[in-house]
Amino acid sequence: MNSLFRKIDWQLAAAVLVLASAGLLSLLSSSPDLFYKQLLWIGVGILAACFFTLVDLRSFFSHKSVIKWLFIMMVLVLIFAFMFAPKIKGNRSWIVLGSFQFQPSEFAKIILIIALSYFFSKAHIGIARWKTIISSFFYFAVLGFLVAALPDMGSAFVLLALWFGYVLVSGMPLKKILISILIFAIAFALMWAMVLKAYQKERVLGMLFPERDPMGINYHVIQSKIAIGSGGIFGQGFRQGTQVQLGFLPESQTDFIFAAIAEEGGFLAVSVLLVAFVWMLFRILKIGSLIDGNFNKFLCLGTAILFLTQFAFNVGSNLGLFPVVGVTFPFVSYGGTSMLANMILVGMIQSAWIKRS
Repeated sequence: MNSLFRKIDWQLAAAVLVLASAGLLSLLSSSPDLFYKQLLWIGVGILAACFFTLVDLRSFFSHKSVIKWLFIMMVLVLIFAFMFAPKIKGNRSWIVLGSFQFQPSEFAKIILIIALSYFFSKAHIGIARWKTIISSFFYFAVLGFLVAALPDMGSAFVLLALWFGYVLVSGMPLKKILISILIFAIAFALMWAMVLKAYQKERVLGMLFPERDPMGINYHVIQSKIAIGSGGIFGQGFRQGTQVQLGFLPESQTDFIFAAIAEEGGFLAVSVLLVAFVWMLFRILKIGSLIDGNFNKFLCLGTAILFLTQFAFNVGSNLGLFPVVGVTFPFVSYGGTSMLANMILVGMIQSAWIKRS
């Protein structure tokens, strides 16, 4: 046990804890009740990460039947959510079991990473074939369609970006990558035409036209920009941010937590946050370059793509660069299921690292 403890990548663990701590401080400022709930979920997440760190996953994920049944189980959970989950804020994204509720789309991201990592680790010899692109797209299409039907469009776009990220890093020829970009564009167009609701289209149009409907669709982003700009170098101080404390900044615990941190902590706090996030990605990619096995390498790449995509959507929406689609800042935004899912991925990466040959 002591030898395993010493083998853990503590730089990765430290970066994750810095991000989680930044989120906790912001929650303590804006919503003490959510602070304690998030603290509990971080504890649960750490336990889950430790469990997956200690378990040898190499033999488990080397069997096609295991991947297949994990994928099928995820599909069934999403179908159950679509049919029976209660409507919360207009969608069925949450499965409620008594006082416990969780968001299945967060686990769909893990399953897609596992499925695509297995697929591309086995298909690397025939990576240039059309069958490879179409078959890999199938994994996204099934999960992405079910998630979009809930509707959880933010997670659906993340799943689409995940698939596209795998295509880019898999070593496909440029011609096939260009075809994949076309498929990506077609998938987005189909979502726009057949899946996106009117208010979701308005969010996209609001991003393209920042002056459009300042008291309506662009209100959140405008308040976010005001919060970020008012933070200055050192911020307005803990519990001193007017946008956060007076309620002008909506969803300051989740979608706009970056703006909340920028207002009260300023450029200094944002710098620490970004350095920790970049260092976390660096360690994940470094581990992926050093460990054995194509599956483990793709697992690290997929996790880095997921975290980077969610970061881009979250921070980009705070700055008005992306539409507000309800995507969390990894380890920072409030959200128990998101925290647990992210910690599980870190635990799986740590497991691959400490059991390397």
